[in-house]
Amino acid sequence: MCKKETFYITTPIYYPSGNPHIGHCYTTVACDSIARYRRMQGYDVMFLTGTDEHGLKIEQKAAEKGVTPKEYVDEITAVFQSLWKFMNISYDRYIRTTDDYHIETVQKIFKELYDKGYIYKGEYKGKYCTPCESFWTDSQLVDGKCPDCGREVTEAKEEAYFFKMSPFADRIEKLLTETDYLQPKTRAVELVNNFIKPGLEDLCVSRTSFKWGIPVTFDTNHVVYVWIDALSNYISALGYKNEKFDEFDKYWPADVHMVAKDIMRFHAIIWPAMLMALDLPLPKHLAVHGWITFNGQKMSKSLGNVVDPFILGKRYGADAIRYQIMREMALGADSSFSNEIMINRINSDLANGLGNLVSRTVAMVEKYFGGTLPVERESGEFDDDLICTATSLKKSVDGYMDKTQLNNALAEIFKVVSRANKYIDETAPWVLAKDENNRTRLATVLYNLLETIRIVSTLLSAFMPTTMTRALEQIGADEAAATYDNADKFGVLPLDVTVKKGEALFPRIDVEKEIEELNSIIKNNDTESEETKKLREEIEGVAQIGIDDFGKVDLRVAEIKACEPIKEAKKLLKLTVFDGVKERTVASGIAKYYKPEELVGKKIILVSNLKPAKLCGVESCGMILAATCGDDIKVIFVDDMPAGAKIS
Repeated sequence: MCKKETFYITTPIYYPSGNPHIGHCYTTVACDSIARYRRMQGYDVMFLTGTDEHGLKIEQKAAEKGVTPKEYVDEITAVFQSLWKFMNISYDRYIRTTDDYHIETVQKIFKELYDKGYIYKGEYKGKYCTPCESFWTDSQLVDGKCPDCGREVTEAKEEAYFFKMSPFADRIEKLLTETDYLQPKTRAVELVNNFIKPGLEDLCVSRTSFKWGIPVTFDTNHVVYVWIDALSNYISALGYKNEKFDEFDKYWPADVHMVAKDIMRFHAIIWPAMLMALDLPLPKHLAVHGWITFNGQKMSKSLGNVVDPFILGKRYGADAIRYQIMREMALGADSSFSNEIMINRINSDLANGLGNLVSRTVAMVEKYFGGTLPVERESGEFDDDLICTATSLKKSVDGYMDKTQLNNALAEIFKVVSRANKYIDETAPWVLAKDENNRTRLATVLYNLLETIRIVSTLLSAFMPTTMTRALEQIGADEAAATYDNADKFGVLPLDVTVKKGEALFPRIDVEKEIEELNSIIKNNDTESEETKKLREEIEGVAQIGIDDFGKVDLRVAEIKACEPIKEAKKLLKLTVFDGVKERTVASGIAKYYKPEELVGKKIILVSNLKPAKLCGVESCGMILAATCGDDIKVIFVDDMPAGAKIS
């Protein structure tokens, strides 16, 4: 077997000075979609994200709460990780700059740059923005304020180490203007004119006015300042100058660093300079996106206009939120967010477009053919155009994914969705169904629709993984049919394909009602709301209890002696189990996932001291343990243990 081609993609590491918001989601969801698409294509993918956990602002926030900086970042980082789990982010590695291996790498890099003469000791005098952790010259200020966030700056004066930038100015200018490193390339002019042409100033890379940072090994009064610490994560996470991992040679250089425009200059100028000084290869691409704005302002914690992604995802589903933010954001440009924009996009594209296409098609196969198509076919007008449109889609999507233009990739996919819905109107299956002589033509029309949905859902699975799994299941497409290699082929589904009607993929939203209720989503402070906290605990399943409370739960092995469906409840099975002492009845909501005959004789873990409850007329005396995996549920079987054994 040939060695897989590698693909390394990174998000910036997020600063955990407050809880994440919808603005954080764009970069991470975009990188996740690209990573998933590359995996579909057969690449060996490394997808990195994480948190940047040092600095003065963290030290101050921790002091305000009366905790240590590490305790503070532990709490906020847990929220970030919960959000990525909720948003179905498939990262391969999560780095924290407080990780020991990262600290080792940063200290070695700092020492190497010092030994090479690129780092020297001096004194810093100038303007400093604490929220942005950035130094500015007077000429860079806008109306005397920080050019990034618009807030007041303070005078700063302290001993510091500096990194020489000027030796790399010419090479960086060529990198930005003569290569496609920076995407979109229009950003290069801005950087060259504002930072390189006036002369690159040496970079402050250590601080003595606070302690929450990585100590400089040869001068412990200093801690490494943000950018050498933060930017090094992209290589420390692969094992550069540490023994935690051994994947630097395998994955470096990165294929894509994706960042927002406010940290573009650090990644476009400082990071290449650091790598040049270390004699390391440069990343292939830096993809820079704009901001998600709310009422014309950048959405950020510090400006107090953030939108809570936990609440949005809970109301509309993580996939709908993933789609909305990617569809609206063009690489390099800002994207305006409002509740109206979000709900209208979900309704028009997802509910009325894709969801309607799937539900109509599956319903017609069930209505006219009992759920299974006959194998006879009869081609007709409009078929070739639909087939050509569907089979050429993959090539178009590939091109846009290569350019990290996800909004355009999605637009191409939904052109095919629109074409398929138009095909329904053109062929009028309900008219064909009235004449028995048209059954082969009707079967052909419906098969063409199912194949088109298969192609669309396969490509969309990189963007909306959970919902597309359901869509493919409804049209009778197994894993072998729903592959990237089959996404430009027509006729992959068996001719006698069987569909399976399911719940609506994207229920239509009542716009006026939702707008009124969503006013509470805008949070004007950094505090996690009680509603969000409950949602997060529900997502994680980690509502905290004491050890004494946990000790009250009695878990025992039980053998399933009998099992039957409960007629009054399609989701419930009635289990008769033996707990080592006696038989008892348990009602369990696993009917969708297991047939009764599959369970008889199996041994499960039973919560044996639960108070009995009546479920659809059945007295349920306990619960069984199961694990969720996406939309699937797996019962935990312990067949090698005796009934009655206590789990501790």
